[in-house]
Amino acid sequence: MSNPSSALPVGRGLLYLVFAGVAWGTAGGAAALVFGASDLGPLALSFWRCVGGLALLLAARALRRRREPLAPAGPRRRALLRILGNGVGLAVFQSAYFAAVASTGLAVATVVCLGAGPVLIALGARLALGERIGGAGLTAVAGALAGLAVLVLGNGGGAVRPAGVLLALLSAAGYAGITLLTRWLGRDGAPADPSATTARAFAVASVLLLPLAGAEGLVPHTAEPVRVAALLLYVAAVPTALAYALYFAGAAVVRSATVSVIMLLEPVSAALLAVAVLGEHLSAATVGGTALLLVAVVGLAGAEARLAARARRPVAGV
Repeated sequence: MSNPSSALPVGRGLLYLVFAGVAWGTAGGAAALVFGASDLGPLALSFWRCVGGLALLLAARALRRRREPLAPAGPRRRALLRILGNGVGLAVFQSAYFAAVASTGLAVATVVCLGAGPVLIALGARLALGERIGGAGLTAVAGALAGLAVLVLGNGGGAVRPAGVLLALLSAAGYAGITLLTRWLGRDGAPADPSATTARAFAVASVLLLPLAGAEGLVPHTAEPVRVAALLLYVAAVPTALAYALYFAGAAVVRSATVSVIMLLEPVSAALLAVAVLGEHLSAATVGGTALLLVAVVGLAGAEARLAARARRPVAGV
């Protein structure tokens, strides 16, 4: 992950995004286990997730053979925009989603947040970045949203509360902002270390979340401290430090609409984890929704790879 994100091949960026989406899905299952074994709240969990991810990334950088300064590349104004924009977006995305789940339930919050995300990103990419999604892309996005609705609502809905819906939309806006900003900054060719980008985003998000997490209660009370500590370590390491670093690297080189659809792998992996680990029933909605989402992801990933191949193909002389 020390390579500049601008030099990352699109194919590898797609793989990074797939891993990040799958890893994010495991965070929900781990969080459910933490909530079941302790009294830790969602905002406190989000805070410790960011702090733990920051600590792990800084430790990884310290262990590198070649010490690299944690200084942003490129103009200072763009570096500051990258740091603050990603940090604020991360804090809004995570906190508003957890609050939406508490207000209107997991199913409705997930459908609104992850369903609105691709729409906001596609509109933002068209208006701000000039990216065209095309007919095939629109079909893939529509199929992905249909798969999301079947996957989540088909496995039990929740009460639709306006406050929770607004919080879910706020979360989607935070996620869209991160994706569009990362893509915009990645188009100028300036090198950016994704681990450094992620570390700075976690630092800003941790500062913003600290007062909210403090009011909720930072220290968990539990009869199983070793289990809770292991789960928190996993959440900080895999779906946070590693997944977000890969996400920032991939999102810098892949079209924004494609990124948004690939990230819908999160509820797929969460549903499969619930079946495999938590013993939940494999329903027809799980199978059907997962199939629709995977078809959409494969279709858009293939289109992205073909587009990148055409862009690299030399133009024949006249």
